[in-house]
Amino acid sequence: MPDPEPHRMRRPYSRSRPLSQRALDDLRFIRDTMERSSSFTATPGWGQVAMGLTALATAAIAARQTSPNAWLVEAALAITIAVATMDRKARRAGLPLTSGPGRKVALTFLPSVLAAMILTAALYRLGLARLLPGVWALCYGAGILSGGAFSIPLLPAMGLCFLTSGAVALFVPALGNLLMAASFGGLHILFGLWIAKYHGG
Repeated sequence: MPDPEPHRMRRPYSRSRPLSQRALDDLRFIRDTMERSSSFTATPGWGQVAMGLTALATAAIAARQTSPNAWLVEAALAITIAVATMDRKARRAGLPLTSGPGRKVALTFLPSVLAAMILTAALYRLGLARLLPGVWALCYGAGILSGGAFSIPLLPAMGLCFLTSGAVALFVPALGNLLMAASFGGLHILFGLWIAKYHGG
């Protein structure tokens, strides 16, 4: 006779197993279920503060340049800081970056990063580097807004702030470097301090 509830989740053991083994399977089943349904809480507050500080230093350097090279170096540095501090916080919380919520955040954030990379190459080739600050803030904000759906509630608000900054920078390119400092610098520090205080560092 077919199972009347085929969609129902089953525990991964049979009744013939020893009690100790069934208990271990129960714990593993509960842990995996919670991991799949929980939000990703390994967003690094102090890591964001560090990213904000390096962005402010980069803005000061970029103000004396005509090319976006300083910001490209900053992007690589920020990614390194983000991954390292996120991994450290995730390990401390016992929730690996490859967990269910972590994968969801990555899969929703990475398309925006890929779009930013493609647009950067295209605009730089066309001599439209002045539009890059707006594009970067827009793509980053879109990624944060999407990934924030699987993380702490504060992140979507941060994503909206980046989207606003990017829109202004796109239509007023002369303010690009200043808005990069305000968003990638100021917003990272502001939201990073909040996350560090209320979400475990």
